[in-house]
Amino acid sequence: MSLPANLVTIHPYFKTHPGNEVPARAVMEKFVAKTSSEPDCLFYGFTTLGDRVFCREGYVGAAGVLHHLENVGEILAEMLTLSDLERLEFHGPAAEIDLLRGPLGHLEPAFFVLACGLER
Repeated sequence: MSLPANLVTIHPYFKTHPGNEVPARAVMEKFVAKTSSEPDCLFYGFTTLGDRVFCREGYVGAAGVLHHLENVGEILAEMLTLSDLERLEFHGPAAEIDLLRGPLGHLEPAFFVLACGLER
């Protein structure tokens, strides 16, 4: 798969509250269903390790990220009743990351700027 030069990825890490692994799985499925209609979403999926949940997701630019977060806001609120957000990261080229700093800075994420890479 060829990825766009303005690819931005989101890396949220959740820890489910004790006994909420099954309900959290249902919320993950809601996220996937809601995200499936987003044209700027390039990939989206969840991985789990015990009570840890990671969402693997990539978007065309900062605009795709912002649209996604607006689109899934209610589902995210539901997920946060079942889990804690342990870590949040955004990764991408400097120009795209800079567009996210203002609107998403209140979330106190880590903003990683692409330094170099390889695409096949």
